[in-house]
Amino acid sequence: MRESQIVGSIPRRQFSKQLAATGLGLAARPLRAKTVFGRNKEIPLGFDNYSIRELGWKAPRLIEYAASRSLDFCLFSDLYVFESHKRSDLKEIKHQADDAGIKIHVGTSSICPTSIRFNSDFGTAEEHLIRTINIAQVLGSTVARCFLGTWEDRLSQGGIEHHMKNTVRVFRNVASQARDAGVRIAIENHAGDMQAREVVRLIEEAGSDFVGVTVDSGNATWSLENPLQNLEILGPYAVSSGIRDSMVWEVPNGFRVQWTAMGEGCVNQVAYMERFAQLCPGVPVQLEIISGVQREFPCMRQDFWRPYPWALARDFAFFASLAKQGKALNPFDVAKENNPTKATATYQRDELERSIRYCREVLGLGLK
Repeated sequence: MRESQIVGSIPRRQFSKQLAATGLGLAARPLRAKTVFGRNKEIPLGFDNYSIRELGWKAPRLIEYAASRSLDFCLFSDLYVFESHKRSDLKEIKHQADDAGIKIHVGTSSICPTSIRFNSDFGTAEEHLIRTINIAQVLGSTVARCFLGTWEDRLSQGGIEHHMKNTVRVFRNVASQARDAGVRIAIENHAGDMQAREVVRLIEEAGSDFVGVTVDSGNATWSLENPLQNLEILGPYAVSSGIRDSMVWEVPNGFRVQWTAMGEGCVNQVAYMERFAQLCPGVPVQLEIISGVQREFPCMRQDFWRPYPWALARDFAFFASLAKQGKALNPFDVAKENNPTKATATYQRDELERSIRYCREVLGLGLK
């Protein structure tokens, strides 16, 4: 694919200069396995229960698993992981986590009332978010992770700006509850809904004293962003994370992205974690491994860019640089399995386990 075809109105020579100037194309070259932090480990390591969702484990079993792998954190990214939201029952979970040496981050799904992904199971957006904050407080979580929606919200009436305004309103309506509980709302850059600069603008408009970000390196590639560039923008606001690798490669109409286990994509994880340690001190790396999922971005089509008013040429050049190091992968095909549910559960657990090993042996993550 010719460079002049990637960004409609950008001259080929100008785009080439921008791509070279990023430096991230070179940074994406595969590196030999080596421990970055050695014995001086400084980044806590945990996982998001969504990584092994097909197992259907509830909070107590997930804590047991985290302890058996000598992890530091669990991110419970949905409220269904708790059998009960009663304070007494949540305290039992807190005691179990404390005894196991596991810290908890609490999360939920969409709290934007106009998003197609809005979860109305827990009442209004404000009621939903307040419930999440209260659960976080009981469990000793300093954050309440949530998200706006998905890339499809960009295509709706009013575009992503409409949903961002409604999310800001919801956040402001629960500001006093979050501040009183000592819990930071941690909005995630989720499923291509907002690009990093849009997330920052939302946080600043709502109030950065009680709103931070769950920086998601995999979702960055779904927003046409290089995870390293995404981290540069979101890192100063990070209070939690959702980390996985991505493979990006060129296809006739643009690019294709597949999420992978850590170390199996084309993102320079060594460089990412070195910068993560600098920008996000004390923030855990929560592995949210969603391997085998592909999405195509037909960037050559002129109408593709209509919902991306913030897709600046330089930022897109960072993303395009990944494809220079990428290669085509086959998605996970559960249809070929005799027992799809069991096969999916095994696949998810294997992907997470390999990612944990890579983070320990190559990146030197974890406090234990």
